[in-house]
Amino acid sequence: MAFWLMKSEPDVYGIDDLAAAPGKTDHWDGVRNYQARNFMRDQMKKGDKVFFYHSNCKQPGIVGIARVVREGYPDHTAFDPKEKYYDPKSDPARPRWYMVDIKFERKFRRTITLEELKQHKKLADMPLLRKGNRLSVMPVGEKEWEYILKLL
Repeated sequence: MAFWLMKSEPDVYGIDDLAAAPGKTDHWDGVRNYQARNFMRDQMKKGDKVFFYHSNCKQPGIVGIARVVREGYPDHTAFDPKEKYYDPKSDPARPRWYMVDIKFERKFRRTITLEELKQHKKLADMPLLRKGNRLSVMPVGEKEWEYILKLL
């Protein structure tokens, strides 16, 4: 099992939206960064754990946990001109973008804020905390995962 962090803006799609989805499951669409796409397409596996992270908000941070329930498959929003994430260079025969399905597991009682995460030296090597890293999907080491859970 691997561990991940996935960012979403809570006013666009937050953890409460995932919890309210049918079966508490939804697809993670709209990723338009090749490195994040590669993580979803090539490395995320069914059963992997995910930190759900609220970004671009007053208090960014980790708000809960989800689990990967379907491995990478073509992101259909890239094929539809009516979709927000349409990409005319992507087609079903040669998809450019991929997504995974995740299932809500739990919402934390409090947000583990970005500022709080930055205060812990044991987390200094996390991709999230590296200067200039803006990926919306990134790996989390097992030791980092366990350490973060102890902050609750």
